[in-house]
Amino acid sequence: MVGVSPDQSEPEHRPPSEPDSGDAPEETPAETSRPRRGRLLTLLFGVSAALLALDIVTKTLAVNRLDGESPVKLFGGFVYLVLFRNPGAAFSLATGLTWLLSLLALVVVGVITWFAPKLRSTGWALGLGLVLGGVAGNLVDRIFREPGPLRGHVIDFLSVLAPDGSVWPVFNFADSGIVCGGILIVLMSLLGYDYDGTVHRRRNKRNRSDEDGS
Repeated sequence: MVGVSPDQSEPEHRPPSEPDSGDAPEETPAETSRPRRGRLLTLLFGVSAALLALDIVTKTLAVNRLDGESPVKLFGGFVYLVLFRNPGAAFSLATGLTWLLSLLALVVVGVITWFAPKLRSTGWALGLGLVLGGVAGNLVDRIFREPGPLRGHVIDFLSVLAPDGSVWPVFNFADSGIVCGGILIVLMSLLGYDYDGTVHRRRNKRNRSDEDGS
C-alpha cells in the first residue's frame, strides 16, 4: 500500500464562512432611493404648505385692511394693494363657472398628491409644490368664501403698475405660485429633465455614441 504524503493529501472540505454578523446587508436600489424619495416628498408638501399658509394669511389681512379703502401704493407705484373679489379664473375668465373651476382644482390637487411618490427630481418636486400650494390656496376661497361652497370668490389684492389692474390683472400669492411652478415644470421638460430623474439629452447622447461605436 502506497502511503500518501501530507503535501499530497486531499484538501479538507470546509463549510463556507458565514458573514460577520456585524456587517450591514447590501442595500438594493429601491432601498437606496427611499431617503431621496422622502426628501422630495418633504420638499413638495413643505413648499405647498408654506405657500398655502402665506396665501391664507395675506388674503385675510387684505380683507381686513383693504375692504372699502383706497389702493395702497408701494415701491413708487410698481405695486398697488387693492381688494378685488374674483368669481372666475385668472384674468377674470370663466366668471360664470366658479363651481366648475372648484371641481377642476380638486382634481388637480388629487392628481398631484397621487403623482408625488413617483417623483425623483428636485426641480419637479419644487414646481409641483408651488402649483399644489397655489391651487389649494384659491380652492380654500372657493369653498369657504361668499356666496357659498364651491362658488366662493377668490381674493385678489396685488396690482402691478396701476391701481385698477389695467396693466396686469389683479392677483394673489396663490396665482404667483401656480405661474412660477408651471414655468419651472415647462423649463425642466424643455431641458430634458424628466419627473423620474432621467435626463433625455444625456440618454440620447449616450445612445448615439453607442450606435457610432457599434
